[in-house]
Amino acid sequence: MSMHSPIGQSLHPAYFGQYLDALSLVERLHRLVLDVIKDEFERLGVLEVNPVQALLLFNVGDNEVTAGELKSRGYYQGSNVSYNLKKLVEAGYMHHQRSEIDRRSVRVRLTPKGRGVRDIVADLFKRHSEQWQTRGILGPEALEEVNTALRRVERFWTDQIRYIY
Repeated sequence: MSMHSPIGQSLHPAYFGQYLDALSLVERLHRLVLDVIKDEFERLGVLEVNPVQALLLFNVGDNEVTAGELKSRGYYQGSNVSYNLKKLVEAGYMHHQRSEIDRRSVRVRLTPKGRGVRDIVADLFKRHSEQWQTRGILGPEALEEVNTALRRVERFWTDQIRYIY
């Protein structure tokens, strides 16, 4: 497309609708994975942790991070990191410690109880990945293509945010 082309002329007529479908799908898939985690925890009788908190514990894993890093590293997709961290610390799933260098900064890591929740989510995801492959839902090559496409979308949206400031 040259800078002299009319706006939208090179855009496929159905592309905007497909773009909106993709946005909707990404949002629905995120909600669905939370529902899958919720169902697994209900089945196991683990009711003290909600799915967002369980996914947070899974993503933190063996790392020690600050609250700010949780969002910047993509470990947490929710809007209220502080609330969920506070609840997880109070319930004994995470340990927190003020930084010696910057007293405003708090570092968090999983307790043995938190690692137990992380392991439940990891086992669930392992079972599902095996089922995806054995049932032919997505083979390795197709999954790699999906991941590549999603990384391009992530990079595009990240760039959009960076260019605002």
